[in-house]
Amino acid sequence: MRNRIRPRKRNRDRNNPARRAAATPVVQLPAPARPWTDGLSDVSIAGDPLAFPHLARTDLPAHPTTVAGYAQLVREIAADRARWAPLVRYDALTRWYSRLETGPGYEVWLLSWLPGQSSGFHDHGDSSGVMTVVQGELVERSLTHAGEGLRALRPGGQRVFSSGYLHEVVNAALEPAVSIHLYSPGLTEMNQYGAVVPELQPGLS
Repeated sequence: MRNRIRPRKRNRDRNNPARRAAATPVVQLPAPARPWTDGLSDVSIAGDPLAFPHLARTDLPAHPTTVAGYAQLVREIAADRARWAPLVRYDALTRWYSRLETGPGYEVWLLSWLPGQSSGFHDHGDSSGVMTVVQGELVERSLTHAGEGLRALRPGGQRVFSSGYLHEVVNAALEPAVSIHLYSPGLTEMNQYGAVVPELQPGLS
């Protein structure tokens, strides 16, 4: 007589969700410090806005819209060394630059200059602006109807220029230099003139 293979009886409880849950250890999560009491509304999730002063600040400065406002913004950024100093890099092949800030109708750039590096003679198209040196010293050669000007640019001073302003900036010192430039509107055009300077047009300053 052949041995009959009896089917194995399934453990029907094995897939029973209730038994699986009972076998799984339960981790008790700590209760929230401030339990929600209003049905998970935005207020309960975010907390009390008055408890976070940065959410209700009314002293934030407005974006500048005048030359005086732009000059003030450049002074404030220049004074905040912790904001720009960690970003400074130097490039032996070309001037290094990084955009620091943009706003409605303006942008701010950080530039570095190794000894001997120059911008070349150029204008900024339709953009006017403000620049200041925050480290080292630069020399600016400018050209207006009044003639050619040459001036040293050192920390603490500012240069304000209008659209179409022709100048060249160079680091003629033995130490690296860093400068901050604001352009309004943002710089979209920069015409290089090399060694040949075009004739001044009426109204150019």
